[in-house]
Amino acid sequence: MSLSLFVLLRRHLPLLFLLGVLSCKSGGEAAVAPAPPVAPPTSTATFTNPLLASGPDPWVYQKDGYYYYMHTTNTNLRIWKTANMSDLSQTSSVVAWTPPVSGPASGNLWAPELYFLDGKWYIYYSAGPEGTNLGQQRTWVLENTAADPTTGSWVDKGRLYNPTADYWAIDGTVLEQNGNRYFIWSGHNGIDGIQRLYISQMSNPWTLTGPRVELSHPEYSWENVGPPFVNEGPETIKHGGKTFLVYSASFCGTDQYALGLLTASTTADPMLPASWTKSAQPVFSQSPANRAYATGHNAFFKSKDGQEDWIIYHANSNPSEGCVEKRNPRIQKFTWNADGTPSFGVPVAISTPIAKPGGE
Repeated sequence: MSLSLFVLLRRHLPLLFLLGVLSCKSGGEAAVAPAPPVAPPTSTATFTNPLLASGPDPWVYQKDGYYYYMHTTNTNLRIWKTANMSDLSQTSSVVAWTPPVSGPASGNLWAPELYFLDGKWYIYYSAGPEGTNLGQQRTWVLENTAADPTTGSWVDKGRLYNPTADYWAIDGTVLEQNGNRYFIWSGHNGIDGIQRLYISQMSNPWTLTGPRVELSHPEYSWENVGPPFVNEGPETIKHGGKTFLVYSASFCGTDQYALGLLTASTTADPMLPASWTKSAQPVFSQSPANRAYATGHNAFFKSKDGQEDWIIYHANSNPSEGCVEKRNPRIQKFTWNADGTPSFGVPVAISTPIAKPGGE
């Protein structure tokens, strides 16, 4: 296998193997312009996307006037701390965790998410043994008691898994609803290589309890661009009495990687599949005219003044660049439709001046 093909397929190689497909080739070889450098803000009131030249699977958490940003680096876990999201490129990262040189979580560190829960900081991330056998990817938890997650020491709390069904599991996120805490992730059913969204209740920040329930799997044509066939990257946001679960669909190595939507009441039991309604169309997708391809794996944050809702997501700047480090993080403000659902619009063109989030 050529090096370029290995790099392209490293994240989803076990799925392609299960499906008997090892000839898929979708990244990095098209004769296109390179990703643009990260441009400085054109004025004190605006910024431009992308925020960084590289940053797959971006994540943002807000606390005490600061934004804490993370993304997939594959070899370690890094945290960027900034007072202004539009100034992310001016901020240096701090290495929070370097994995052991061997063992079940020594390599392929993906999609970290940082939370402040019960008075402590936690990082949830996906990892497996170092090397190319990605079929052993699981979810892991780190804990830090410091007031600032860029300081202090991170303690390995081990693997986060549901004891009733311990299979391949990535992209975990936390949902709090009805006084309970839940973990939602992308995983396998132990039968096929299709990535599905699952939920389990949490008894504490590092332990799942009770059943594992499937909430979604690829059904529509826009979710089945691949192989592999994928629902992943679940993220939640609440508004107007509703809980929205936004997820990424189709193989991340295709330009058709897009965002889908599940909707439930904020008082519903999220463990019941019947509580959720799935949208038949994607809610955010590529815009070749604006040089945004493979738009997905998002997160949400509020502007500093608390008045605006923003989405952060990754995209490729050219077609057929695949599921590798060419994916770069971008942010844009979004609004809400009359029925209460989020209205993300279309990806804003790269290098276009955008008004900074309110309060910046």
